[in-house]
Amino acid sequence: MDKKHLDQIVEGSFDFDIKEVLTKGWETYKKVTIYSISFTLLILSLQFLFMFYAEDYVFVFSFFLAGPLFAGFYLVANKTSLGEKVIYPDFFKGFKYYLPVISIWIIGQLITVLGLFALILPGIYLMVGYMFGVLITLFSGLDFWQSLEYSRKIVHKKWGKFFVFGLVLAVLNLAGALLMGVGLVVTIPVTYYSIYHIFEGLNQGLPIEEE
Repeated sequence: MDKKHLDQIVEGSFDFDIKEVLTKGWETYKKVTIYSISFTLLILSLQFLFMFYAEDYVFVFSFFLAGPLFAGFYLVANKTSLGEKVIYPDFFKGFKYYLPVISIWIIGQLITVLGLFALILPGIYLMVGYMFGVLITLFSGLDFWQSLEYSRKIVHKKWGKFFVFGLVLAVLNLAGALLMGVGLVVTIPVTYYSIYHIFEGLNQGLPIEEE
């Protein structure tokens, strides 16, 4: 997906069905269930290790590990859509795009936090607006600022609907956390797979080739 295609998305019109993309996310999850569960458990284990045994260094996970790890869900969803065989190491391929992904992860969070401190609403707007930032850098090869800006411009066209979608995902993950955390091994992967499928839909429903 190049800049010309992204410009066409920004300038054109599109829509998505929340139930449909969640269903697609669930279908992707079912195709790689065991891998998705084990990878999510790994991420949660790392997070808890930092929180309870290296509290002073929890920022290391948040800033330098979380982004590339979660990006793995997008790459696996892409391989699944392309009909390619998924192997467990595919989940770690987010580290192949380490610098652009952590740049988006860190800068996006910092700008969002500044927005929240400013008037709260700008922070919420950007939190939703940067939904596709990592996906764009993965599949277009653009730098972090261009990826964040394209994401914001795309989401802006249907911001209200994307906000509702984000709330639905938040409720799903809260429910997963309340089930003694066990439900998160389902809700976290489905969250990222569903976001991928919205982005894929912007590409006219065609699986996206990696740059």
